[in-house]
Amino acid sequence: MNHRMRFGIFLAPFHKPGINPTLALEQDLELIQWLDRCGYDEAWCGEHHSAGSEISASPELLIAVASQRTRYIKLGTGVVSMSYHNPLWVAERIVQLDHLTRGRVMLGMGPGSLPSDGIMIGVTQHDTRRLLEEGMGVVMQLLRSEEPVSFKNDRWNLQEARLHLRPYSQPLFDIAVPAVASPTGPKLAGMHGVGLLSIGATTAAGFDALALHWDVMEQQAAHYKTSVDRNKWRLVGLVHCAETMEQAYRDVEYGIEQWFDYFQAVAAFPQMAVPGNNVKEMISFVNDSGFGAIGTPDMVHAQIDRLWQQSHGGFGAYLLLAHNWANFDATRKSYDLIARHVFPQWQGQRSTLAAAERARANRPALAEVHSKAVEAATQRFQAELATR
Repeated sequence: MNHRMRFGIFLAPFHKPGINPTLALEQDLELIQWLDRCGYDEAWCGEHHSAGSEISASPELLIAVASQRTRYIKLGTGVVSMSYHNPLWVAERIVQLDHLTRGRVMLGMGPGSLPSDGIMIGVTQHDTRRLLEEGMGVVMQLLRSEEPVSFKNDRWNLQEARLHLRPYSQPLFDIAVPAVASPTGPKLAGMHGVGLLSIGATTAAGFDALALHWDVMEQQAAHYKTSVDRNKWRLVGLVHCAETMEQAYRDVEYGIEQWFDYFQAVAAFPQMAVPGNNVKEMISFVNDSGFGAIGTPDMVHAQIDRLWQQSHGGFGAYLLLAHNWANFDATRKSYDLIARHVFPQWQGQRSTLAAAERARANRPALAEVHSKAVEAATQRFQAELATR
């Protein structure tokens, strides 16, 4: 294929409550370093403030540290919870990171997914999507124009606000909004002409909504006279890969139950409801429902192809949700196998297979020519010896 799909991760991150948080965060950074070496294109870091598992309070801080340990991978906020922050400071921080990373930064903006976060500062889920829309509007004005911005609502009062620094990236760095099943994300993506992060792409509701999301984006773009690009559409999915299905199943025994319990009983995020009472049922749900793929690289490829077909036209990037179902060594092995065996199928890098087949087909004739050339050289040498 001519299209080069990008690959990356969506790093909430998820960790078992009670483990050493210092070590957990260090391993998150080591994972980003590993992905950089394996050729992954993007890493998106989350923001959460409660519920015990998603322990990154500031994606900007993770990005700042990761940028100093990596060379190529782009680093995004996945996502900044706009309802918690003054939009002027969101824009200021991302522009500073744009300079510090020499243009390797990306900005994801969302409403704030955990009700237990917002309630601590008096923000309810009833208000978060409105605040995202209003805050994102301010951020986009600040980034795209040097004109001062004045805006007032029940949370913010901006008066003649300007960015202190202009962005390093020209054109502007990638900006994206998340979507699960509702039209809020694609609506804003189309309105502002930015990318979409389909986080719930493989949930039942999210999968059914994939083509609808793109339709909404195109309709909004036409209405607001912007443009949208499928190459900036990123789908997030759940996979774990090993050399055999049996090994993959053994790997996820490490942490899949804790991850499922988090969404079944801890996080008040019903869009990610997942069934299963034991490891076997959980693996069956992931593989049989189309929610993800636990198995071999071929299964991961098939899962991406299924999403590609459902999108009715394709997308630009596939992001693996960093779930910590397996221990750290098995997790790194999974990402390595995907880079080695799945990337080439989606990045136009399978020419070596055709080269090998051509050489196989031509081998008998070429080997005969080679043998005759060696025989002729031997005869010439013997003839030279005979004349001495």
